[in-house]
Amino acid sequence: MSLKKITLKCSDGEAFDVDEAVALQSETIKLMIEENCADNSIPLSLVKSKILAKVIEYCKKHVEATDLEDRFSNYYLMDWDSDFVKVDYTTLFDLLLTANYLNIKSLLDLAAQAVADIIQGKSPDFIREFFNIKCKNEFASEENQDVCSPVD
Repeated sequence: MSLKKITLKCSDGEAFDVDEAVALQSETIKLMIEENCADNSIPLSLVKSKILAKVIEYCKKHVEATDLEDRFSNYYLMDWDSDFVKVDYTTLFDLLLTANYLNIKSLLDLAAQAVADIIQGKSPDFIREFFNIKCKNEFASEENQDVCSPVD
């Protein structure tokens, strides 16, 4: 781990001092540092402290894993990542949004895959409820029957 610390400040005012190598897992933060936009701390106005703590945990683990021998780090991370996304739906969505905002591709892919795994094979009603989609039925009842009935 690097010795230089970066301070990340959440929307709720909490600040986290993290190793530079951990912070640089985020392309957004990396760009801010390169563009000298990060004097004392980097404000993350769209991120709550609870989620940033999880994101930092993820980034730390991935930085540590790069220090391990390659053949072990992949197996180690696969299991750890699988357990990492076993969280409630709200936390999972917040991780997904934060990974996108901070441009952490590996975390974004992991969270998106977790959501895909959850909805795979589920009914449209489950998926609408899962994503909190409220839709107005735009079809007449005959058309709705045609649209909703399975294709042979």
